[in-house]
Amino acid sequence: MNRQIELRDLGYKDYKETWDFQELLFKGIVDAKIKNRREATGLKTNNYFLFVEHPHVYTLGKSGDLSNLLLNEQQLTEKGATFYKINRGGDITYHGPGQIVGYPILDLENFFTDIHKYLRLLEEMIVLTLAEYGLKAERSPGETGVWLDVGTPFARKICAMGVRASRWVTMHGFALNVNANLGYFDNIIPCGIRGKAVTSLNVELGKKTVDEAEVKEKLLKHFSNLFEAKFF
Repeated sequence: MNRQIELRDLGYKDYKETWDFQELLFKGIVDAKIKNRREATGLKTNNYFLFVEHPHVYTLGKSGDLSNLLLNEQQLTEKGATFYKINRGGDITYHGPGQIVGYPILDLENFFTDIHKYLRLLEEMIVLTLAEYGLKAERSPGETGVWLDVGTPFARKICAMGVRASRWVTMHGFALNVNANLGYFDNIIPCGIRGKAVTSLNVELGKKTVDEAEVKEKLLKHFSNLFEAKFF
C-alpha cells in the first residue's frame, strides 16, 4: 500500500487541459493495476492531488440535465465562459477565479475500498477547514457537498463535489468557493437544486479576499490526517 501522494499546484489553468492531464494520470494508475493483476508484477500505484484555479467554466456531470444551464452559446461567449459535458457524477456546477479546485487522483486500494467513505472524508476535510475560520459547515442529507445553515431558509452551499471512480481509482473532486464571483452561479441551477443559495468564504467572513494559500495549507493538513497520507 502506497500512501504517499504527489502534490501538484497547477495554478491558473484551462479546464479542458486540466481534464486531459487528469485522464493521463488516471490512466497511468489504472494501467499499472491491470498489469499487476495480469502479470503479478507488484508495481506500486501512484497517487496524486492537483490544485487548480480555472477560467470561468460550467461543467455538466453524467446524470446532469442540460436545462440547468441557463445560457445559450452566445451568452456563454459574452460571459467569457466555456461549457463541457464531463464524466463525473453530479449535475451542473461552475468553476472560476477565486475558487480552490482540488482533484485527488488516488488508487483507493492504497487506502480503503469504499467510495461513500471517500466522499464523506472529502466533505469532512472541508468541514474541518471551515471550522478553523469559525464557520459551522455541514452535510445536507441527500445533497453532496458542504453547506452552511442546513435545514433553514438560509441554507447555502460553499463547496461542490463530483467524482468519478473506476477500478477504485478516483478523479475529479471538489470546488471550494473562497473568493469566488457568485454572480456566475446565477446562470445555472447549481447541482440541479432549485431555491438554494451559494456562498463564498470571503462573503461569510465579511472580507474582500481570503488568503487562498492559507486555505490550501489547511485543506492538505486535514486531508493527510483523514487519509493517513503524506504529501511530497
